[in-house]
Amino acid sequence: MTALTEIARQPGPAALGLVAGGALWGLLWVPVRAMEGAGLHGAWPGLAIFAFGIVVMIPILVATKARILAHVWVLIPCGLLTGCAFSLYTSSLVLTDVVRSVLLFYLTPVWSTMLGLAFLGERLTPARVGALLLGLGGLVTILGGGVFQITMNAGDMLALASGISWAFGSFFLYRAGNVAVTEQVFAFILGAFLVTALTLALGWSVAGGGVSADALRAAAPWGMLTGLVVVPTLFLTIWPATILPPARVGLLLMSEIIVGVITAAIWSGDPFGAREAVGASMILGAGLVEVLGHRAPRAA
Repeated sequence: MTALTEIARQPGPAALGLVAGGALWGLLWVPVRAMEGAGLHGAWPGLAIFAFGIVVMIPILVATKARILAHVWVLIPCGLLTGCAFSLYTSSLVLTDVVRSVLLFYLTPVWSTMLGLAFLGERLTPARVGALLLGLGGLVTILGGGVFQITMNAGDMLALASGISWAFGSFFLYRAGNVAVTEQVFAFILGAFLVTALTLALGWSVAGGGVSADALRAAAPWGMLTGLVVVPTLFLTIWPATILPPARVGLLLMSEIIVGVITAAIWSGDPFGAREAVGASMILGAGLVEVLGHRAPRAA
């Protein structure tokens, strides 16, 4: 066993990697908005990022002698669902306020709790009830002044759908523990590319219209840079999940919502007031209640 492999199996480096990965996800809006400013609208920034990500992954797959075909029936649902989440979330960043997009995606604890109750035989504990109430309360707070005054635009709906898709994808990832991380990362990026390409091929209005050669040239550097960064970010997200307990994974990944909300509030130019702050606090609280409620008791 090499020294690097030994380090990779330690919880300390895994925890630091997960915090870094979450923080990088929280900054995804920056290159996506920059590519929109260069002339790529709707789903086009995501398509460029995923395409460059696939190019980056090919030599990694060759070097690690990945066995994609051996695990294809496990990777297909994982890749399509997690990739769909990645695709929808990336598109939502240009169709709604960044803070709304980040927070609506981060309602994942609500959907994960529902899936756990429905398919994993989990019990409805006080912690889960609290997480559901806080998460749904944060949703109502962000989207409107009351249950019957909720307003959602296309970006809001994509962000919400991305969180639901991620919850389902995580359910399949949980059952794919014997598949190499490299193969899971590739399935993730390929799934995102295919879903994004499909939305553009179908001509959905939210996907954006045509794109000019000038816009492609202007956005290409951002796409290449982001594609390079997305690959290690995915490794920093998936690898720690194979080392750390699920509750700790959920807690450490909250670096995404913290970095995303703070940087968007400062730099995006999108509105951020009391309603967004309260909604963010409630959704962050839902995640905290959910993961802390899952912590195993210490041995006596």
